[in-house]
Amino acid sequence: MVGIVGYGVYVPRYRIKTSDIAEVWGEDSARIGKGLGVFEKSVPGPDEDVATISVEAARNAIKRSEIDPTDIGAVYVGSESHPYAVKPTGTIVAEAIGCSHDMTCADFEFACKAGTAAIQTCMGLATSKMVKLGLAIGADTAQGRPGDALEYSAAAGGAAFIIGMKDVIATIEDTASFTTDTPDFWRREGEDFPSHGARFTGEPAYFRHVGEGAKLLFKKTKTNVDDYDYFVFHMPNGKFPIAMGAQLKVPPEKLEDSLVVRQIGNTYSASAMIGLARVLDIAKSGSKICMVAYGSGAGSDAFSITVEDAIEERRGEVPTVDDYIERKTYVNYATYAKYRRKIKG
Repeated sequence: MVGIVGYGVYVPRYRIKTSDIAEVWGEDSARIGKGLGVFEKSVPGPDEDVATISVEAARNAIKRSEIDPTDIGAVYVGSESHPYAVKPTGTIVAEAIGCSHDMTCADFEFACKAGTAAIQTCMGLATSKMVKLGLAIGADTAQGRPGDALEYSAAAGGAAFIIGMKDVIATIEDTASFTTDTPDFWRREGEDFPSHGARFTGEPAYFRHVGEGAKLLFKKTKTNVDDYDYFVFHMPNGKFPIAMGAQLKVPPEKLEDSLVVRQIGNTYSASAMIGLARVLDIAKSGSKICMVAYGSGAGSDAFSITVEDAIEERRGEVPTVDDYIERKTYVNYATYAKYRRKIKG
C-alpha cells in the first residue's frame, strides 16, 4: 500500500499577537479578529520565503524517514506565494536537499490545497512505479491587506511528506476530491494582496467543499465518523474547522489535536498538512485519521490514513510541530509590517 514514509514541518520563529493587530486598526477591526479564534500567528523573517521554508521542512522529512534523497524521483511544491512568478520553487528545493537530477519537478497551485494535490500526484507516481519516492510540499507566506480580516490569520509555514510504497509509517488507504468553480478568494497577477468574498467564503465555499469531500471519502471507503480516531480539516481560522466538525457530527475531542491555527495562524497550503503532522506526532499505531484539505476556487482533497507500527521508530530525531509552536519571538506591528513589506514607497 502507498503511504507516508516520512514527514517534516517548519514554522518561522517570529509571531505577532492578533491583539496587537487589533490595537492598530481599531474597534471595528478588533471585533472581526476576535471572532476568528486565532490568538497569534507566525511571521516569516525578512530572509524567509516559500523556498527556504520548503527546504527546512523537506530536510526534516528526509531525516525522519532516513532515506537517500537521490531516491526521490519527484518533487512538487504547492503554494500560492511562490517567490517567482516564472521560475520553479521545486528546483531550488531539490538541489538544496541533494536530489538526483534524474527526477521530475513542478510547482503546484490550488490555493490552500496545492500541497495535498501534490500528495495525490506522488501517490499515483509511486503506485504506478514511475518513481520510488515522491516529495510533496505545502508551504506559504500568506498575504493579507493591511486592516483586512485576513491580516488576523494569514501566516507562514511549511510541511513536507515523502510518499512511497515501502517502509511506510502511515498507510493512505484512499483519497477523494470534490471540485467546483466557486470564486471565493483570488489574487490577480501583479496584485500585492488577495481579495475574498467575505461571508461567501463560508457556506458555498469552505463548508460545502470540505463537507462533500468528507462524505465522498466515507462513501468510497465504506467508513463513517465513528471509524476515525482523529480528524484534520483545513484551518482558515479557529472557527471554521470546529463548525465543520459539528456539521459532520465529529466529536470535538477527535478534532482538537489538529487545531494548530490558534497558535500559528492559517499557513494556507501547509495548513491541513501541519495539522496532520501534529496528529502523526502523537498518534499510536492503528490510529485512523481523516484529513480534508480545502483550496479556494474551489476544491477539497480528503484522505483516509492509518498509522503503522514503524512510526514509533521515527520519533525523537526531528522537531515536532509543538517544538516549532513553542519556539517563538514576538514582534510588534511595525516590525511585522516591515518584514511583510506592507510599507510601500
